[in-house]
This record gives sequence, structure tokens and C-alpha cells, in this order.
Amino acid sequence: MDDEYNDTDLLLINNSSDNSWDHKRFLKFKEVFLPCMYLVVLVFGLLGNSLVLIIYIFYQKLRSLTDVFLVNLPLADLVFVCTLPFWAYAGTYEWVFGTVMCKTLLGMYTVNFYVSMLTLTCITVDRFIVVVQATKVFNQQTKLKIWGQVTCLLIWVSSLLVSLPHIIYGNVENFDKLICQYHNEAISTVVLATQMTLGFFLPLLTMIVCYSGIIKTLLHARSFQKHKSLKIIFLVVAVFLLTQTPFNLAILIQSTSWEYYTMTSFQYAILVTEGIAYLRACLNPVLYAFVGLKFRKNFWKLVKDVGCLPYLGVSSQGKSSEDSSKTCSASHNVETTSMFQL
Repeated sequence: MDDEYNDTDLLLINNSSDNSWDHKRFLKFKEVFLPCMYLVVLVFGLLGNSLVLIIYIFYQKLRSLTDVFLVNLPLADLVFVCTLPFWAYAGTYEWVFGTVMCKTLLGMYTVNFYVSMLTLTCITVDRFIVVVQATKVFNQQTKLKIWGQVTCLLIWVSSLLVSLPHIIYGNVENFDKLICQYHNEAISTVVLATQMTLGFFLPLLTMIVCYSGIIKTLLHARSFQKHKSLKIIFLVVAVFLLTQTPFNLAILIQSTSWEYYTMTSFQYAILVTEGIAYLRACLNPVLYAFVGLKFRKNFWKLVKDVGCLPYLGVSSQGKSSEDSSKTCSASHNVETTSMFQL
């Protein structure tokens, strides 16, 4: 009987076989899911963020602090989505772009992740100032615009600095196929803590504090825009929580125990929640630009200028919107200020 397996041995063999089969199914799912998700984010992110940049640069001319931040955000998202075709190809096949390109794209990906999240934080603070302290900042737009430009520069520099580990330690390794990845056990905890702090907790805490103040101000306002603004605030916070919380929670859970690295089911969770987190690059233009009355007016001007639509009275509509905007801005006290009257 020595050449026969006992029950424990048979169980281990069956488990090993099941795990191997589950892992193969996961790899097949990954090869389909990632490229599809990257393609969706690339198409809609490229279109939406490009529109925002074109309109703000050629039509709105960056007249305020809000405009400065609302250009920095799509710029970061646009560079981010431009790296996705490389990751889509590598996810389907393998990394064929070399070590230098690996380090470069890891750096671009990480830099723009931090720039996007820090800019979201600044936009939240900016809207708090616009709504809660409207009368104090009404005549300081030029000074605030300069501070906004300096802040954006500092955001890019600081994001580059915290992304250096990914650039330095990024490398191409062979695990059955070539993979571009960052891996360094010595500083992985610091990198994770930085990512969680700047990429999730700081924007979340800022939203909670600033939007609480904004909601309190709007509830005491008599503006007809109050209810619409409150709905959009809740939408902004809800979208951030729904897209960013699952992935960050999964990363935190995975970091607590090595066992999760070997669980195929948990790898599904990481993969799917990461894909959902990428949707921010598609949703940011809608949440932070297209809701603005001035932006929508300039969007219709752009549509008319490129000849996508016949005249159809767009000018009169734009004039009407402009007159309405002027009427609203004439009463610039805190009671009639709408945070999305950009």
C-alpha cells in the first residue's frame, strides 16, 4: 500500500488541480476584461477631456482660479488615458516595449494619478471658497488665479517626487511572459501609505469637510439653484466613493496578509475594482466641467464653429444663457452664489 495515496494526499492534489484551473480561468478573464475596460476609458476619457481642454483654452481663456484647476484635471486625465493602450496590449500579450518605456509609462501613470487626485482636492477647496466666502473673493480673482497656477505647478512637482520609486524600481520581469511592474519590498509600505493618503483619504476628507460647509451655506440660501447644486454635490461624492473606495479597500485588505496574494477570488476583486477606479478619467469631465452653464454655452459655440450642427439659433440660445449668467452674477452675495455657475 506504500505506492497508494492517502486521503490527505488526494485532497492536496485535487486542491492544487482546482487552484491551477481557477488561475487559468482568471488569466483568460484578465486578458478580456482589462483591454475592454482600457478601451472604454480610453475612448470616453480621450473625447471628454479633450473637449474640456479645447473649450477652456480657446473659449473660456482661464479667467478664474476655477478655470485653472479645471484645465489641470483633464490634462492629467488625458495623459493618463494615453498610457492605457500600452497596458492593454501588455495585458493581452506581454510587455514588448523595453525597460526604458516600462519606467516611463509607470512614471506617467503614477504622476498623473497623483496629479488628478490632488487637483480634485484643490477643486473641492476652490468651490468651498467660491460658495462659502463668495463676497471675500469676488474682487481677488486675478490674485487667486496666480495662486492657482503656482499650486498646479507644485502639484505636478510633488507628484513627480512621490512617483520616483515607480520610475526607479520599475522593471521588466519574466513570469512565463514579460511583465512591466514595480516591486520593491523595502519601501513598498511607504509607497502604499503615500498612495492611500494622497490618492484616497486626502480627497475624501477634503470632500467631507468642504462639501459639509457648502451644503450648510446652500441650505440657508434662497437661490433657485440651491436644490440642483445639492444634488450635484451628492453625485460628486457618490461617484468618488463608488469608483475609488472598492479598489482602495481591496488594496488595504491585500496588504494585511500575504494569503490574499495567492487567492484567485481576491485577484478577481483587485482586477475588477481597479477597472472601476479607472472610470474616474471618463466621469471627471462630466462632473467637473459639463455641469457648468458657461461651459455648456461654450460647448455649443464649439459645435457651431466646427460645423457639426446647422445654425439652429445657437447664438440666440448662447446670448440668452449669457444674459442669464450676467443676471445671476450681478447678485454675487453668498445667498445667490451657485457653486456650479462656473
